[in-house]
Amino acid sequence: MLMNKNDFTCWIVTEGMAGTENQCLGITETLKITPIIKRISLKQPWKIFSPYLGFENKHIFSSALTPPWPDILITSGRKAIAVSRYIKKQSNSKTFTLHIQDPRISSTNFDLLAVPKHDPTRGKNVITTIAAPNRITDKKLNEAKKTFNSFEKLPSPRVAVLIGGKSQAYNISAKTMTKLAHQLKALDASLMITASRRTGEENKNILHNILKDTKAFIWDGNGENPYIGILAWADTILVTADSVSMLSEACTTGKPVYMIPLDGGGARLDKLHTNLQTSGCLRIFKGILEHWTYEPLRDAETISNELIKRLKEKS
Repeated sequence: MLMNKNDFTCWIVTEGMAGTENQCLGITETLKITPIIKRISLKQPWKIFSPYLGFENKHIFSSALTPPWPDILITSGRKAIAVSRYIKKQSNSKTFTLHIQDPRISSTNFDLLAVPKHDPTRGKNVITTIAAPNRITDKKLNEAKKTFNSFEKLPSPRVAVLIGGKSQAYNISAKTMTKLAHQLKALDASLMITASRRTGEENKNILHNILKDTKAFIWDGNGENPYIGILAWADTILVTADSVSMLSEACTTGKPVYMIPLDGGGARLDKLHTNLQTSGCLRIFKGILEHWTYEPLRDAETISNELIKRLKEKS
């Protein structure tokens, strides 16, 4: 195994979902490794029964996977587990395999497994994170301040409001959005708001109507996505409860983060919220803003450091 990380070859393989891919990219960017990104799907019956079916072979993948195999393989998502097991076998275990998120199968299938604390899998080759690894760094925030310098014109304090919406565990009703919009309007702060497709048009209309007489910035979906610029210029960040990725990214900034309660919930996400509150970065939004400090999350860095350590042990 190569010991100069700049010489490592690395593949990132996912099902193509932005959230899972970004978690992997957060790790390679911390390592300063440029990966080859591959997006795959599985043929039946592996598509339905992954990762439990096993018996992986070259014919089950939508895109051909061919050698030379990488020194490091980083996977995330249920279907990418088949790729990890296949390449580990084809490379005679020379490829170091790292999987992100709980695979719901034995950790012994991987060289290293990184799971958030709110998931159950544990083992000698398992590292736990508080939340999800991501691509937010101080350097990127500083660069985003320059790119999105129009936010500098907004009077302080500036509040980022990151709104998700309907998911498997949560929903955002018109009543909940109306309450939130009035709470936001009452804040003595400049608002920088971005909403997702999951927010729904009805809820977006409620938000616009209640805040129409304010100077709130509400991204309309046109032009370059200002998401990281909003994080960069924010003094405080509000995030809806449904989004693991946005909560994780917000808590990586080191800025006070409030969680906006939504309708619904689930045991795993409740544990995540509790862990974030225990770490000191997260509080529940009740219409009032306070300022506090905490140690920013560095989950991508934690995984990267463990990866290098394990590679050294394996070489």
